[in-house]
Amino acid sequence: MVTRSKENEISVTRIYDAPVKLVWDAWADSKQVAQWWGPRGFTITTQSKDLKVGGQWIFLMHGPGGVDYPNRIQYLEVEKHARLVYDHGSNDDKPPMFRVTVQFSDVNGKTKMEMSMAWPTAQAAAEAKKFIKLAGGYSTWDRLAEYLTFESSGRELFVINRSFDAPMGLMFDMWTDAKHFAHWMGPTGSSMEFMRSEVRQGGSSFYLYTAADNMKMYGRINYLEVERPNRLIYTQQFVDKDENICANPMAPTWPVTMLTTVTFAEEAPNRTRITLVWEPHGKVAPEELPTFISARAGMAGGWTGSFDKLEDYLPSQMK
Repeated sequence: MVTRSKENEISVTRIYDAPVKLVWDAWADSKQVAQWWGPRGFTITTQSKDLKVGGQWIFLMHGPGGVDYPNRIQYLEVEKHARLVYDHGSNDDKPPMFRVTVQFSDVNGKTKMEMSMAWPTAQAAAEAKKFIKLAGGYSTWDRLAEYLTFESSGRELFVINRSFDAPMGLMFDMWTDAKHFAHWMGPTGSSMEFMRSEVRQGGSSFYLYTAADNMKMYGRINYLEVERPNRLIYTQQFVDKDENICANPMAPTWPVTMLTTVTFAEEAPNRTRITLVWEPHGKVAPEELPTFISARAGMAGGWTGSFDKLEDYLPSQMK
């Protein structure tokens, strides 16, 4: 029996730009769930799925290293388009590892998904949280966002979420103050120098990025929306030193213009969830979209590395 309390729960909240029925179907239909379930790089094979009270979902998760992981879900509550409760384990020989409760609700035509995973003890939950983060498990819900968008509009996105123990205002500053942004953006060993930073609607920034191997690249950011402290939207392009648009020096078929949408949401006092959406923008050449789609795992690694640097940097800015 799982004892439910805040200390032994892991909570996930997401807002999906899709109606509740579409989100529910993505969970309920075996063919659809195979398109997004699991961390990036994982796939699944469903052996059987009976979505009803007392029913089971039995599936194998295939890891990128060729290892298969058996999974067995036992449904305890099924309220169509509204609520799921199930126990998640590996097989019949072991007790369930944790209990999951998922609530689906309509928010002005979008879907709010509130999910909690209750573990037997607070210590088990803390260990699971570390493992999920290390394994990229939260990317499951990012993949769902990408899948839903493609199904509803045909747009190809990259989505990543991350929660930080900092207030929304400070998190907004991390993206809009050049000295902060330059400190954490990019892999370890890289650096950014801003020659211009005009973070306002219609403004632009011009910067020099130096990679860890000392390769230098110029970039320009054009700000479309700056809504403090809730949202930031901008386009980004590689340029030369005179700000003429040029190809990505490391990937010539990378989209010329990328659109970035950053949404800031308060999860709790002094805790902010960042939702970043990245997508090709404007006229996209035929060879650019496949390059973007195939690079999602690399994007996840790159943004995760930057977010790790941001997480390490934040405490020094909260004193």
